[in-house]
Amino acid sequence: MASWNEILDEIERYRRTHFVPPEVAIDYVRRRYLRRLFNYTKRNIITYYSAFQTKPGIFGLGIEDGDKNGLMMAVHKMDRTLGLDLFLHTPGGEAYATESIVNYLRQMFGTDIRAIVPLQAMSAGTMIACACKIIVLGKQSALGPIDPQLQNVPAHGVINEFQTAYQEISADVNKLHVWRPIIEKYHPTFLSQCQNAIKWSEEFARKALITGMFNGEEDGPSIANSIISSLTNYTENGNHNRHIHVDACVEMGLKIYRLEDDQIFQDLVLSVHHSYMVTVQNTPAVKMIENHRGHLYSLGVRN
Repeated sequence: MASWNEILDEIERYRRTHFVPPEVAIDYVRRRYLRRLFNYTKRNIITYYSAFQTKPGIFGLGIEDGDKNGLMMAVHKMDRTLGLDLFLHTPGGEAYATESIVNYLRQMFGTDIRAIVPLQAMSAGTMIACACKIIVLGKQSALGPIDPQLQNVPAHGVINEFQTAYQEISADVNKLHVWRPIIEKYHPTFLSQCQNAIKWSEEFARKALITGMFNGEEDGPSIANSIISSLTNYTENGNHNRHIHVDACVEMGLKIYRLEDDQIFQDLVLSVHHSYMVTVQNTPAVKMIENHRGHLYSLGVRN
């Protein structure tokens, strides 16, 4: 495995020996590791990387509709019979974009899609991973709850707040003055929007699991229901940013391939991951979608 420092050293050596700008050397080294991984797995690779850890607060970090342009570019001229290994490093994003991306990738590769999560695929990123036939996780990797957030507010939390308000005011009308300023901060249709968002996220993830990871399995629907219950349990998870690590993912029933089970594969995956982290740290890139052939769609920092 190439560590961050080793990758930085490779970049510097290539820059000096070939007299190229740093960004050219960064791209060369990263793509070399992508090719090495492809040569080992013989499966198509698309990387879907956000700089959410190194550039928090920047516009464009999350999953959005425009990302499909990058995925279309990456898929173009691929031999789709080889299946797809999809690297995911994302904080999540828009529900409608997530559904559209999953639909597109399924149209291209069927269910022969393997999600690789070297570090984090949170929220909607977890939903994309659940749409794959298997999820590759290391000891350091994490998925996250898929309970929807509206305007950065947990939908389940809003519903719980309304239910508590109703119960307390029904028992004691004098509590109305306590709850009024809390309830008034929500616009009139916000509660129904929260209910619809919860329903959509659960139905989408359940269908994705049944038609992908557990396709054709008799007990698939019941396993999918159990997984959805765990991933959307607002009370148990406590926080939308909770990290759900590999053992917990296995325990809830997800089909997991442990990265440590193949040392060569692990070294290649982590080298690719470190290459992308070095890239987003040392370039303006906010989001990168790239395939093993070196075709790159990159969103840079916007003012």
